[in-house]
Amino acid sequence: MSSHAAVNPALVEWTGHRGLPRFDAVKDTDFAPAFNAAFVFHEAEIDAIAGDSDAPSFANTVTALELAGDELSRISALFWNKAGADTNETIQALEREIAPKMARHYSKIGTNAALFARLDALWEGRDELGLTLEETRVLERHWKGFVKSGAKLPKAEQERLSAINEKLAGLGAQFGQNVLADEKDWALLLSEEADLAGLPSYLRDAMAAAARERGEEGKYAVTLSRSIIEPFLTSSERRDVREQAFKAWVARGANGGKTDNREIIREMLALRAEKARLLGYGNFAELKLDNTMAKTPDAVNDLLMTVWSKAAARAAEEEKDIAALIAEEGRNHEVMPWDWRHYAEKIRTQKFDFSETELKPYLQLEKIIAACFDVAGRLFGIHAVEQKGVPAYHPDVRVFEIRDRSDKLVAVFLGDYFARSSKRSGAWMSSFQSQHKLPLKNGDVGELPIIYNVCNFAKPAEGKPALLSLDDARTLFHEFGHALHGMLSNVTYPSVSGTGVSRDFVELPSQLYEHWLTVPVILKEYAVHYETGAPMPQALLDKVLAARTFNAGFNTVEFTSSALVDMAFHTRGAVEDPMAVQGQVLAEIGMPKSIVMRHATPHFQHVFAGDGYSAGYYSYMWSEVLDADAFSAFEETGDAFNAEMAEKLKANIYSVGGSIDPEDTYKAFRGKLPSPDAMLKKKGLAA
Repeated sequence: MSSHAAVNPALVEWTGHRGLPRFDAVKDTDFAPAFNAAFVFHEAEIDAIAGDSDAPSFANTVTALELAGDELSRISALFWNKAGADTNETIQALEREIAPKMARHYSKIGTNAALFARLDALWEGRDELGLTLEETRVLERHWKGFVKSGAKLPKAEQERLSAINEKLAGLGAQFGQNVLADEKDWALLLSEEADLAGLPSYLRDAMAAAARERGEEGKYAVTLSRSIIEPFLTSSERRDVREQAFKAWVARGANGGKTDNREIIREMLALRAEKARLLGYGNFAELKLDNTMAKTPDAVNDLLMTVWSKAAARAAEEEKDIAALIAEEGRNHEVMPWDWRHYAEKIRTQKFDFSETELKPYLQLEKIIAACFDVAGRLFGIHAVEQKGVPAYHPDVRVFEIRDRSDKLVAVFLGDYFARSSKRSGAWMSSFQSQHKLPLKNGDVGELPIIYNVCNFAKPAEGKPALLSLDDARTLFHEFGHALHGMLSNVTYPSVSGTGVSRDFVELPSQLYEHWLTVPVILKEYAVHYETGAPMPQALLDKVLAARTFNAGFNTVEFTSSALVDMAFHTRGAVEDPMAVQGQVLAEIGMPKSIVMRHATPHFQHVFAGDGYSAGYYSYMWSEVLDADAFSAFEETGDAFNAEMAEKLKANIYSVGGSIDPEDTYKAFRGKLPSPDAMLKKKGLAA
């Protein structure tokens, strides 16, 4: 395909360092013609597999499908990376065009009758094929994927399903762009010293840099980037300014005009409900949970409500403490959402005798990155070697080679850590290339994983170190846990590589990895003062560890309310007024007036900027049940880096991807499936 005159070869022939793309050789205008050519080329590959005159075999059908579409995958990997991490108007316009085209393309493949007939024959006769466990899982994944694409439906219903998928893809792209636009367009510029009361120097520096980026030298910008808005809400003594900033933050996607997402949500929920009905499910949640550990909406809601009752009770106690402190300060206002972070921080400072401002000088980005790599070395025997001068997709992005104990290259890792207006909010892991062992057209066998992490930490002023909050540091560990899931993958087939697992299992490797951040030996070595190099004092370290469950009610209420609203949307079918449903659910569960959902519906990107976590936001908590129990396995040995447990963890969790059923692979590691008890204890919600 690369010989096609309209296609830039750099999109599909990756000749950079260790097989990286030549990012510097790709222009934004290259993508549109490349996608068009790749769709045609992939379709020809599919037709060749479907039209094979030989009887269907695993090799000529399933393995062939695993390898088909490589060019499209490479173009897509580059494009979606750009769309999320460094977008612009050209890319956004193409995203709105490509998302529905992509859905249409895969719908056509998923309803190819000749191809499905071959897969169906293999599925029906699978017991006689002598397949390995991994091959059976791969066959099942393809067969179920075709069924969920409508392969068994009558032609008219297939066409309707295809139209729904195409429309949903376009709406999801628009949803995400609208949130980004609201985040990018809003800034509160401050210049008077009185407006900056309470703000620590590191935050002032970040706000000054954000103002400079907007051409406002000498001012300070409150932006809706989490790395600025959350510390601002925590430290600002100006309640009126906190209220103004908070209301802008929670109004993303609901400001009226062309970036308002509320009508998009209504339409998406109706289309998802119709899609579920076409495929024979009672609702969209049943469709999405069909191939997960949870399996049913009832199982999800049972877990969420078990946790909700304990979290709400704890949050009520926390609110009383905040109200008492407000009164102690001589104020007479009730506790509102823009007050919580501010007063909770004051209470934590009193209760544990330390503040986030005191802690932050010990959490340098460079040191926490090094800690991530060190933990991986202690557990899994790998180390990172930074490759200075290797071009990536943005000047801020850093490139590392990941090597094993024998210095063999096992992966390439890219870290993109700083917030910018061209990047969507949040943090994520993705891949340019997944690990597998199949022979390729060029004669090579298998491919190394090329994995990247994206974060949104505040970029420091020139010459100053980037300092993180404890939550930021956890985010870094979390995303690197996902990265390890991709980099340690050791499977044969790409579709089950790395994070190719069920949605409510994929967060286990990431959330589990967070635990090692606060292992004392790691904090002692890497939590060192950015000016003096002195380690965090033992007294402060003890306080940090003692405070791990502080504000647990607030944090859990924020999350669980969002997950319950997500499940309500996708079990109730089409709803005329999604915001009314959100309000109804929150009223039914008794949502405190002083706390809001972590992700209000109009900016709930997990659920509406694509299909990823729709009816699946609960999965963070489902995986949290697993990760708390999994870390207990290490704690029970008395050694957070116990070599035997680490080997079992690598062999059964981080390296097997989706090649084994998640219940089976977890039991192979732990010997049993967990109850929520360890998770509730870890959160401080149970004794």
